[in-house]
Amino acid sequence: MTQSRKIRLKKLYVPCPAKENDEIFRNGVFHFNISRILEDIHCGKLVVDKEYVDINEWFKWHGHHSSLNEDHLPTVNIDSIIVQAEIRPGIFSIIDGNHRIEKAFRLGKPSIYSYKLKGEQLIPYFITEKGYQAFVEYWNSKC
Repeated sequence: MTQSRKIRLKKLYVPCPAKENDEIFRNGVFHFNISRILEDIHCGKLVVDKEYVDINEWFKWHGHHSSLNEDHLPTVNIDSIIVQAEIRPGIFSIIDGNHRIEKAFRLGKPSIYSYKLKGEQLIPYFITEKGYQAFVEYWNSKC
């Protein structure tokens, strides 16, 4: 990884507001506003890569999700696009769509379509300054 991917910590960071009913991805101190990410993608404000994820390869490297809500699985629409985010340089995690990829796997589907956000693109979507600062520190330690 090159030095050019290091992220500069903004002194006056303004967290992304979380409104009632917004979908929030929580992973430790990293809390992203999924609703705002999707809104910005759909209106063209956030331009991201798109790719088909090979489902068998994904599970080969990431394993299955044991904490899924099995009662919710039958209602999941696997035609909805999932969202991957680069949580550390070169490593992507699903931040929206874990039920979709699991259902697609169980149905024997070969791939699922995804939006793919680079780490730098996540910066505006942290809902707390603490999470933003922790992410920048973590990210830079991996560069």
